[in-house]
Amino acid sequence: MSEGRTASVPKGQEQEIDRYRIAREPFYAEVRGEVGLFTIAAQSRMPVMLKGPTGCGKTRFVQHMAYRLGRPLITVACHEDLTASDLVGRYLLKGQETVWMDGPLTLGVKQGAIVYLDEIVEARKDTTVIIHPLSDDRRLLPIEKKGQVIEAVDDFMLVISYNPGYQSILKDLKQSTKQRFMAIEFDYPLPDVESRVVAHEAGVSLEVAQRLVKIAEKVRNLKNHGLEEGVSTRLLIYAATLIRQGVPADQACDVAIARPITDDPDMLRSIIEVVKAIF
Repeated sequence: MSEGRTASVPKGQEQEIDRYRIAREPFYAEVRGEVGLFTIAAQSRMPVMLKGPTGCGKTRFVQHMAYRLGRPLITVACHEDLTASDLVGRYLLKGQETVWMDGPLTLGVKQGAIVYLDEIVEARKDTTVIIHPLSDDRRLLPIEKKGQVIEAVDDFMLVISYNPGYQSILKDLKQSTKQRFMAIEFDYPLPDVESRVVAHEAGVSLEVAQRLVKIAEKVRNLKNHGLEEGVSTRLLIYAATLIRQGVPADQACDVAIARPITDDPDMLRSIIEVVKAIF
């Protein structure tokens, strides 16, 4: 295999990476100093792992940081059919010739983007192994089909996320993968912060947002008592958006909070009772 930093990038790829630049700053309310930690990690060329429940702001945080750092953001939604070729690239037929097409990981390595592998635990273990040489001090991406090894440019940053609540013997990250990353733990924001987020994102009054957050707090206490997962901030924003559009609060909370998180009739009734007590 040959090895070395890519000296120049074709103009077509430069134009392609511009598609991944974030034009407007995404709203994000810092919770526990994560902005400073991520900034230092980016400056130190350190890979980052974001751990936390569904809908607590991990993806929005990465978008916010990509904007702040002025770097393109390439997001890959991981799934069990994701292959190494999906990440690295493959040869494709174009007319009468075979041409190489870079995958999202290769594009990010060459162009200095943040590559965000969302819910990496969903990907096959043989696929995640490909990020190992990128996530230690080597910062190398082997491209076996081309017989090349590409050295990541300085601005490249690898970020992964997963939900520890879904861990099982079959779906967990290997220690050899975990211990290559700095980990930032995420959870649902404190009530005052979450209320500001819901009010801002949905365009509702702070009072409505506070009531929704109070519902979420009570429902989250039911986790491990019949609920697999608590109410995400995302669902609160959905409920608030419906309320702003004129949907009655109890109906908005039913369709945007209660029914997405449980199918159990008794649990549904319990959540609706909470909603009636607060609204």
